[in-house]
Amino acid sequence: MSSPTHPDLQSIHDQIPEAALKIKPLLKNTPLRYSTCYSDLTGANVFFKYENLQTTGSFKIRGAAAKLIGLPKETLAKGIVTASTGNHGKAVAFAAQALGATSTVYAPIQSDPSKIAAIEKLGGKIIFAGSDCVETELVAIEYARENSATYVAPYNDMDVIVGQGTLGFEISSQLDSIDAVFLSIGGGGLASGVGAFLKTKIPACKIIGCSPENSCVLIQSLDAGELLTLPSTETLSDGTAGGVEPGSITFPLCQQIIDQCCTVSEAEIKAELLRFRRSDETPIEGAAAVAIAGFIKSCNSLKDKNVVVLLCGGNISSATLNAIGQW
Repeated sequence: MSSPTHPDLQSIHDQIPEAALKIKPLLKNTPLRYSTCYSDLTGANVFFKYENLQTTGSFKIRGAAAKLIGLPKETLAKGIVTASTGNHGKAVAFAAQALGATSTVYAPIQSDPSKIAAIEKLGGKIIFAGSDCVETELVAIEYARENSATYVAPYNDMDVIVGQGTLGFEISSQLDSIDAVFLSIGGGGLASGVGAFLKTKIPACKIIGCSPENSCVLIQSLDAGELLTLPSTETLSDGTAGGVEPGSITFPLCQQIIDQCCTVSEAEIKAELLRFRRSDETPIEGAAAVAIAGFIKSCNSLKDKNVVVLLCGGNISSATLNAIGQW
């Protein structure tokens, strides 16, 4: 029997197909494309999953929609609250607006202005609080409790995890044989959902979690065997930056799911932002480049293997573009 310490991957897997059907009206079925450039470079059969082309520009709409679709009208009427550095807030604002609800989005003080503007454009009311994602989440949770509103966690929520898992379900319908999946990890929601589905359906499939060296709290926690409170420094991968909420259900899930971890430098993230842009016309953000860079560091053992790299988002700001120089 599963417990909060040892969640049952099979039960998560079994919820995902129904969730995929439920949230379909708010999503795009994003392409999975073979990359000649990266396959020739590495000797692996490389496929990119283009969640950078997803509704709101990232995979986050999957979890937000799974949490909100099906809530009673009286619950929606009390408002939706979340905490986000950008992509999750944008997804929650979009889903709330589509369902006729109001949304309040708490954001760390140093959040990307362009992502904040995108949330506001979708009707989200922004409140700045805290300097770190975990600080901001705790303030948002308390506000939701005091106002009887629905809080949508960025990752620490089983409905959100199941929603993110629909990405694994979609990939498995697009590619029969998958040897390894590379994805970026921040709070662990993406890895938990995608991994729970794929590790159950394809047990031999390896899940490799990638983070920037400047902010790799979950990876360091997995190495230590317990959730740690650690500082993060500035990174091009703002979508994965920050700590992990104490007691998050993603931690024991990632302990079961993630086969290998990889950290990458800011120079490696920048290099893959540039390389991908030269080989592909679609925009990717720093967090997507983290997964590519992690794959490049690990590719020697993957020759002739079918490898999927998740392009988790494409919401890259002009400020970030300026930071890495002109294409």
